Amino acid sequence: MKAQYDVAVVGASIAGCSAATLLGRRGLSVALIERKTDPSAYKNICTHFIQPSAVPVIERLGVAEDIEAAGGVRGGIEMFTRWGWIRDTTEKDDGYPSRGYSIRRQTLDPMLRRLAADTTGVELMLGHSVRALSVDDGRITGIEVEDRNKEQREIKARLVVGADGRDSHLAKLANLPEKTKPHGRFAYFAHYRDLPLAAAGNSQMWMLEPDVAYAFPNDDGVTVLACMPAREKLSSFKEDIEGNFERFFAELPLAPPVASARRVSKVMGKIDMTNVSREPVGPGLALIGDAAIAADPLWGVGCGWAFQSADWLADCAADALLTGGDLDRALTRYRKKHHAALAGHHSLISDFSSGRAYNPIERLMFSAAARDPEMAHHFYLFGGRNIGVRQFLAPGPLARALWVNARRRRIPAPEREDRVAA
Repeated sequence: MKAQYDVAVVGASIAGCSAATLLGRRGLSVALIERKTDPSAYKNICTHFIQPSAVPVIERLGVAEDIEAAGGVRGGIEMFTRWGWIRDTTEKDDGYPSRGYSIRRQTLDPMLRRLAADTTGVELMLGHSVRALSVDDGRITGIEVEDRNKEQREIKARLVVGADGRDSHLAKLANLPEKTKPHGRFAYFAHYRDLPLAAAGNSQMWMLEPDVAYAFPNDDGVTVLACMPAREKLSSFKEDIEGNFERFFAELPLAPPVASARRVSKVMGKIDMTNVSREPVGPGLALIGDAAIAADPLWGVGCGWAFQSADWLADCAADALLTGGDLDRALTRYRKKHHAALAGHHSLISDFSSGRAYNPIERLMFSAAARDPEMAHHFYLFGGRNIGVRQFLAPGPLARALWVNARRRRIPAPEREDRVAA
């Protein structure tokens, strides 16, 4: 059995559903292939946080109102450091979205899957696994899939898109170049109800050098907690996972009251968080989301980059696919856009994930952001992935950081108390 489509997208999660929707809206025929059979399936281990940089794509997809109607929380984040709390209090409008979304994947994933399935030109194929690539003269021309009844079929497409996550089977079949960088922490996550946060609607993050923790308020009154201790603590942590998890949070400055809250999930672990980056294109093939770059979840970039890379691919490739134009040139544009937007972020994130001591630049920018509202705003423009590394470390901001630290402005009393408590 053979079927012909313009595009075959493998993986019906954030990246795959977004790409399928955007390409279908352009008038292309899209096969959206997902190995799971349940249309309500979702990813369990996730920060459930969408960076501000992805908000324009969410609005373009038309799901911002749906996310908010489902209880998704639109908020910022407050970060604790040994210099005090970093809070963006400027309310400065510089053209960038200042707040992202927090919404659990059990709510978001089915929402995006329905959006894609209801898009004209998109066929959602649940319960299908990719077995092989179809290749003609060195170019990928489709995929061979098998359903749960072991029935096989070939899906022909001008473009095959890998949206199948960190361990992308499609990328392995295509033998795309891959780079990995080790990770120096492990992570445990849990969901709680009745857990008020001191940040009053914002998320909280604690940078404890090298340990890290965060608390994200989500839809349906559920708050996601995660701790990421240094990897050498793994053995002792595993001796009493639930107890160590709650004790970790009990000792934090402005700690969420875990002991009086109600845990509504298991304590879920993620031990291997190796940073992965792959060449995002090949002949007839493109990777999006975690299939292209799987970064340290500490910074909550995965969901946002899934939305954004899907958007970039659709913008770059749709016209060539519609008109029979030069698809290779279109994919080259996508590769350049992907690299320009994400390579610098991924490099810094991967380096920081080792759990090493802060370098001089990090100490400069963290401390200045804790002491100065303008530097805090600049810090969150970068942390929200609205600006790149060059803008973040431009001469102007570096000079201001040096000036702020030279003056060593007094930190307000509550923040000094937090610092002492740490």
